Amino acid sequence: MIDLHYWTTPNGHKITLFLEEAGLDYRITPVHIGQGEQFRPEFLDIAPNNRIPAIVDHEPADGGAPISIFESGAILLYLADKSGRFIPQDLRGRNVALQWLFWQMGGLGPMAGQNHHFTQYAPEPLPYPIERYVKETARLYGVLDRHLADGRDYICGAGYSIADMACYPWIVPHEKQRQDLADFPALAAWFARVGQRPATQRAYALALTVNTAPTVNAESAKLLFGQDASTLRR
Repeated sequence: MIDLHYWTTPNGHKITLFLEEAGLDYRITPVHIGQGEQFRPEFLDIAPNNRIPAIVDHEPADGGAPISIFESGAILLYLADKSGRFIPQDLRGRNVALQWLFWQMGGLGPMAGQNHHFTQYAPEPLPYPIERYVKETARLYGVLDRHLADGRDYICGAGYSIADMACYPWIVPHEKQRQDLADFPALAAWFARVGQRPATQRAYALALTVNTAPTVNAESAKLLFGQDASTLRR
């Protein structure tokens, strides 16, 4: 059994995508980040960066005590290695998957996240950061579109992998990111392909059973966007 500490964000969706695809037994513990539940001591014990998602695997491969993992990319890699699925098993294929996983973690996610902040949540519109992050998001979309343009079905080729699971949830809010998928035809075809997978549909349907209201409002914005070192000293 795997405990998934989760909220309905792109990084949270990555893990439900994997778990639904793999058919692993798991249970969700919601962590309502708009209410500050990510600062509870019991959550910080497994996720010291006070961010979802995190998992606790009660049946690790070494047969030892439960193991906790934080950071969505690390969780995807752990689950892929645990199950032997959704990551190529050959040296070259595995490294393709890892490169694109790290590309998402270091590029697409952070840049799209800043895009979300300045286009949707900043208390006043600031033209420079909006233009900066909308353009950088477009550049990253272009990188993935070019990679997919050689006719491959998924990021690593014919096989669906953790690289796809990492990237897909960050493309879902493309309209809020001010991106038009018509400008990225290969990416658009890939996006539709992943969205049609039954496990993808189950994962997003599951999200609606956890949360149907916006996470960010006037009160939660102060909590989510006003953190500093003192936040962790509560």
